[in-house]
Amino acid sequence: MQLFYAPEITLPCYTLSEEESKHCIRVLRMGCGDELHITDGRGTMYRCKIVDDNVKRCTVEVISTEHEYEKMSYGLSIGIAPTKNIDRLEWFLEKATEVGISEIYPLLCDHSERKEIKHEREERVITSAVKQSLKAYHPTLHELTPVRKLMAMPFEGEKFIAHCNSELGEREYLGKLLKKGGNTLILIGPEGDFSPEEINFALQNGFKAISLGKERLRTETAALVATVVTATINKM
Repeated sequence: MQLFYAPEITLPCYTLSEEESKHCIRVLRMGCGDELHITDGRGTMYRCKIVDDNVKRCTVEVISTEHEYEKMSYGLSIGIAPTKNIDRLEWFLEKATEVGISEIYPLLCDHSERKEIKHEREERVITSAVKQSLKAYHPTLHELTPVRKLMAMPFEGEKFIAHCNSELGEREYLGKLLKKGGNTLILIGPEGDFSPEEINFALQNGFKAISLGKERLRTETAALVATVVTATINKM
């Protein structure tokens, strides 16, 4: 199954972008009559047949449509402080997309080491992972968001903040608190952790303090563990 991403797909025929056309015809060596799949990233999977194998303007005809293709039974939003080494953040974006995630909020925190990201570049990382893992849903990557702004935003679901400061009260393991089938927002801080002020602000805004286990994890590892634990609980 070859999957292409086209949020602006039209029916009954659609012409792939020049880049995707080259990949389809030159790299994959597909031609007229061959079938491929396209997703709009919003849950619809289109089965298509190539009707014009032009290397710059490959045109396909939609044969069948499947809505809500492998839709997750839960919603997961992760807020994560971008790592100093951007490769680590991109590793998380790739793996979280493969496992299953709805939204990613890059966070600007008191102890942030990185205070900007290249949004288009990170979108491409996610898109590549969507295609590789045959997903019909493209996770939403938000702009860099001040953590207190996100903490104060309305959210319909459970809200958690993972931190390592044992002086600020008890922290329950995430797996013991999660409920199946709901929406979950989990915040993961920078390598220097959230500041005490940020943690207290989160608790005042309805977040629950959580642990991800006894191990001390890097930011991107902690975020992936939170993603995997959430997926595991919801698929049990």
